[in-house]
Amino acid sequence: MTLSFFDQFMSPTHLGIPLIAIALTFPWILYPSPTNRWLNNRLVTLQSWFINRFTQQLLLPLNVGGHKWALILASLMIFLMSLNMLGLLPYTFTPTTQLSLNMGLAVPLWLATVIIGMRNQPTVALGHLLPEGTPVPLIPVLIIIETISLFIRPLALGVRLTANLTAGHLLIQLIATAAFVLLPMMPTVAILTATVLFLLTLLEVAVAMIQAYVFVLLLSLYLQENV
Repeated sequence: MTLSFFDQFMSPTHLGIPLIAIALTFPWILYPSPTNRWLNNRLVTLQSWFINRFTQQLLLPLNVGGHKWALILASLMIFLMSLNMLGLLPYTFTPTTQLSLNMGLAVPLWLATVIIGMRNQPTVALGHLLPEGTPVPLIPVLIIIETISLFIRPLALGVRLTANLTAGHLLIQLIATAAFVLLPMMPTVAILTATVLFLLTLLEVAVAMIQAYVFVLLLSLYLQENV
């Protein structure tokens, strides 16, 4: 029986028990926690520097009201980046290739930004549905279009993350399979294919980090419109 290329995206189970919970909690075990000492080691210092720089860059366009989201956005960034990077290792599972998980992260956070906008400044939040200076005959059409685009935002967040990671994993598996098949027949072509596979793996590492950053960046932009 030939396995499908999409079988790698199935949630693994052991004795009928889904292992996705372990895949979601495992990344947090890898991060060192700061101590009460005056000086930390190099790894903790580098980790703290990265988190501080990322938080400053992310919250730069937001006003003071949006700074309350610093902990949530920074934690989400580290969480997604860890899941994406660990999923590139052999014999591992990438939970962020599941659309249900990504939508479970995108919908509540997007809805929270919308609720904050409706509570704090309802006039401005509703004003985004109708651009200023719109001709009167186009007002109903534009309101419908802007409302649809508003509700498509969480879908775009989840689908973008899922599609990029799924496409990268599939492409890596296809090229790796081609390299193994070509090795006994055409070793030179197989070596060239393996080189392309190595370069694609480096690209996928960059994509794993960039997609986590884009996910959080778009959330911060949605928050910026509502605070």
